[in-house]
Amino acid sequence: MATPVNSTTLPINSLIAQPSNPAATSNSSDVGLNTFLQLLTAELQNQDPTAPQDPTASVTQLAQFQALSAQTNLASSFQSFTSNFGVMQASALLGKTVTANTGAAGTSGGTSTVTGTVASITVQNGQPFFTLNGSNGQPLTDNNGNPLLFSTQQIVGIGS
Repeated sequence: MATPVNSTTLPINSLIAQPSNPAATSNSSDVGLNTFLQLLTAELQNQDPTAPQDPTASVTQLAQFQALSAQTNLASSFQSFTSNFGVMQASALLGKTVTANTGAAGTSGGTSTVTGTVASITVQNGQPFFTLNGSNGQPLTDNNGNPLLFSTQQIVGIGS
């Protein structure tokens, strides 16, 4: 039988799985849902059945798990809401005349603006982008003939 291990003596770094994509985590000190479950499971596996931990600690940990789960679900729902809201706002631009920046500020070329009629809305990674038709009715394109995509953050003016 394995010797019971006090949860305070467990090497925390050995219990935390390293993420497969480090860029996907915002802060290495954040404890996510999976990490919390791994720590709770390790604690339960290593406790002495003849001397269980304080029963209120289990209830507290389960409450913390539920709160973390609810917070994760809320964050996911809010992200979905903001994405859908952005798409709905962008769809209101269809048929409107819009002036948008075409270059990035701080580049050697500076910024310029272009005016056209919003022809379509495209969603990429949850963010809405729109295409413009010029005064001749043709889509504004890049050097390769692909329609230019503008984000809503590039809008500097909206007409009727």
